[in-house]
Amino acid sequence: MSKHDRSVDVIDGALAKPLLLLSAPIVASQVLNVGYNLADTYWVGRLGPEAVAALSYAWPIVFLMVSVGGGLTVAGTVLVAQHKGAGSFVQSHHVAGQTLSFVTLVAAVFAAVGYVLTPWLVSVIGATPGTDPYTFAVQYTRIVFLGIAFMFWFFIFDALSRGWGDTKTPLYLMVISVALNVVLDPFLILGFSGNPVFGWVGLSGLEATLHSLTGFSGYGVTGAAIATVFSRGTAAAVGLYLLFSGSVGLEPSFDDLRPDPETIREILDIGAPTAAEQGLRGLGIAALTAIIALAGDDAVAAYGIVNRLSSLLFLPALGLARGTETVVGQNLGADQVERAKRAVYVSGVVVVSIFAVVTALAYPFAEGIVGFFLAAGGGESTESVIEIGAAYITIAGPAYLFLGVFQIALGGFRGSGSTRLAMVFSTQELWLYRIPISYALLVWVGMGVTGVWYAVAISYVLSALTTCAWFLRGTWTEGVVDRAPHPTPGD
Repeated sequence: MSKHDRSVDVIDGALAKPLLLLSAPIVASQVLNVGYNLADTYWVGRLGPEAVAALSYAWPIVFLMVSVGGGLTVAGTVLVAQHKGAGSFVQSHHVAGQTLSFVTLVAAVFAAVGYVLTPWLVSVIGATPGTDPYTFAVQYTRIVFLGIAFMFWFFIFDALSRGWGDTKTPLYLMVISVALNVVLDPFLILGFSGNPVFGWVGLSGLEATLHSLTGFSGYGVTGAAIATVFSRGTAAAVGLYLLFSGSVGLEPSFDDLRPDPETIREILDIGAPTAAEQGLRGLGIAALTAIIALAGDDAVAAYGIVNRLSSLLFLPALGLARGTETVVGQNLGADQVERAKRAVYVSGVVVVSIFAVVTALAYPFAEGIVGFFLAAGGGESTESVIEIGAAYITIAGPAYLFLGVFQIALGGFRGSGSTRLAMVFSTQELWLYRIPISYALLVWVGMGVTGVWYAVAISYVLSALTTCAWFLRGTWTEGVVDRAPHPTPGD
């Protein structure tokens, strides 16, 4: 192992501390990742509603790209973790190189096909050809497709580092990337003329000078895409340098980039189900939104607010679940099955404790919390929306304890390489429980949007119970790596 190795030891000693050390940077990275969307939306919003609509049309396409890239790189996390736990460091380096080369090829195909199909994809999402939102969305999406390799490279570095046990370095790179995006957005979108940044920093005179010298008035929505691609690319370039220099512990060689059919088959076998899972989840959220729209605009507005709250609550569970993936993977690789199981139990206790405290604090202030988000979002603070949103907190809030356990169990499955199993249980929560029950209670029973809130709670409880029942069977602990000695390059 490299003397620069920054990984956390998860196969010896106590479990709670390394779990938290691994998970906290992941949670922070997720919060920072929201920074891209917030910055883009804020500055594009200054161009008018058509520009904001363009981002809305582009986002589902970008989300699907992110889902596939993120899903495939999960295989890198699992394989690196299990090989490291088994002491097969050479194989960990080999998997790192193979993941990089294979996902890069996928990115190249996506870039070419996506660029050509973008006009059609944007129209399928609902944009009307010939309108400004359609034109802006096509321009934005095509630039993102051209830079998709940068996005995927950072995902790869993040996933491989996480599998090795280092979650801090990806966090540092995320800070750099988000900072770059925040700085570049106002200038690439608005240019120098009428840019409020100059007034904020007390340099209003510089604004006119720069505009007269350059005549640059910004790229509009396209500027947001350029800023995102450039900032992602910078983080990706630094990440790849650290990876091949051995500065994060992993040390793939350029020979490891040569495609190995057997390893690529493993990557696909593990990563494809997660990519499919995320894609199905995106479609499910769109379907649920359509169901809620049957209850009227106030219901949709309330759903948008509680989605923000849900995302904030979801981050601790997501961070702990991804930390659990690494701990489970390395311990199964080290043939420490009971310790891998115990990691899931410890994570479950931590996430339930967090959600119990958060829910207890939110319960008495449900209406105030919803009202705050309405004000922050600039929407009309109607009594109806506040009442509907507050009902979500009181009805679905306690069920988040079950959601936390559910996500931790899925993290355990993925860490063992059982990504198909994780896909099945994750998909059932939305498509088997939440969506059908929501429609039934809203339309057939006549409960209105309140029926959807009960459906959310029911889906979390049922999913946690079924997933935990399978977890207790113990068949998920078989792992995916071959513990037989692997030949070294010298052999």
